[in-house]
Amino acid sequence: MKVVISLGSNLGDREENLESAVTELNKLVRVTHLSTFYETDPVGGPQQPDYLNAVLIAESELAPEELLEEVMAIEAGLGRVRLERFGPRTIDIDLITIDDLEIKSIRLEIPHPRAHERAFVLEPWLEIDPEARIPGRGQVSALLAQLSDSE
Repeated sequence: MKVVISLGSNLGDREENLESAVTELNKLVRVTHLSTFYETDPVGGPQQPDYLNAVLIAESELAPEELLEEVMAIEAGLGRVRLERFGPRTIDIDLITIDDLEIKSIRLEIPHPRAHERAFVLEPWLEIDPEARIPGRGQVSALLAQLSDSE
């Protein structure tokens, strides 16, 4: 399955945190594309440092729930502590899309429910996949243009 994953870090050595996450993810899935790193303002939550964000595309044979569990284990292994919603973090790894699946369970929602509203996901994703689309939402290029128009 084709999986799109976003990465973010705003604590510690942000670049090293992202690189470590990519290394660990590559042990789990086959990373085929990785965007450049983008410095972005935090969205929501308390006042906090700026983020470094990236998006990667990978091939996975894991079931979606299993992939989520493994991703959360990677976050924990890289020092992620969940203290407050939208708070600062050493690493944040989000599953954005898995093929064209639409999943809504207690633990997992695919496509990611806010990806279409986040330039820090859409811009790096568009960089590595100009034809990208979010099931049920549309082309990433059009979604990013809508965000730019509203700012």
